[in-house]
Amino acid sequence: MTYSRPGRGRLSDRVAGTYPLAETYHRQQLAEEMERITLEVSEVVPQATGLSLPGTPHSVVIDRSEWIDRNVATFSHLTEPARRKLEERMEESGTRNQAAAAIAERVMAAETRAVLSILARRVLGQYELVLPTGEPGDTVAYVGPNILQMERTHQFKPAEFRYWVALHELTHRAQFQGIPWMRGYFLGLVTELVESSRPEPGALGRVFEEISTRRATGRPVLDERGLLGLFGSPEQNAIVDKVQALMSLLEGHGHVVMDRVGSDRLKTQDRMSRVLKGRRNDKRTAAFFRLTGLEMKMKQYKQGEKFVLAVERESGWDTLRIAFRGASSLPGLHEIEDPTKWLQRVA
Repeated sequence: MTYSRPGRGRLSDRVAGTYPLAETYHRQQLAEEMERITLEVSEVVPQATGLSLPGTPHSVVIDRSEWIDRNVATFSHLTEPARRKLEERMEESGTRNQAAAAIAERVMAAETRAVLSILARRVLGQYELVLPTGEPGDTVAYVGPNILQMERTHQFKPAEFRYWVALHELTHRAQFQGIPWMRGYFLGLVTELVESSRPEPGALGRVFEEISTRRATGRPVLDERGLLGLFGSPEQNAIVDKVQALMSLLEGHGHVVMDRVGSDRLKTQDRMSRVLKGRRNDKRTAAFFRLTGLEMKMKQYKQGEKFVLAVERESGWDTLRIAFRGASSLPGLHEIEDPTKWLQRVA
């Protein structure tokens, strides 16, 4: 278990900030306790999910700045193959411009850091499928300042809150480690989405036409996909729908397991759940989430949880295992919104 001190030189680090207690002896205590809790919860999650879990995950407590760095590095490794392909196409067409490509890359990196610096203040934990080095990962990263701040702000019992946070992240580990094909499928969708991000002739005209259509039909110019949905091509939006459906299922499944196990083992489960749901619905961040497309993440919790509970109510908890048999058994986005359609298809 490790914990590193934050840097404060970059704008993204200053925006993300830190929490005073994270700079004290509390950080080492948190690191030691999260290591113990991670091992303890790892034995509980297989019973709750029915998914076998190989090995033991590595756990690390990080600060907000490091969370940003790890995600930027991971994103860079995931997009590297697509970047090389784009360079090859530019060279073949004779449009290679190294200066322009370098500027575009720096702008994208800055924009990514700007978004992550806002999110870094809210993320409690993250199961890392891919390490910052680009290697396959099996790491649970906990954002120390945020956990400590939530405990102090809402007067949570530290032992219970930390156990509860670990439950959510280790349920995600069960989904990706206990379902053999899930990791490859998810990373395949990410690769598809990245590779589809290429220059599109007439894209600007298509965007203006879409804006006009949305206004004429009374729809918001920016829906839950945000700018990604507006500027994305039909091909990209189809991939985004697959990602959205998958993450809704996984987040909903994870949240239900988190609450169920928490209700059996934690006295303050109900209060913690209410606070976290209220935090996701905070109107102060709604505009930012809608603009960036991160509103999809908020919907994933709600729609995914409704889907899981509806399937359980109609056909029993074990029926959910059908969704994990293979990619063809996963619910589509329209089925997440109407679970009966999924049940009719797979039953």
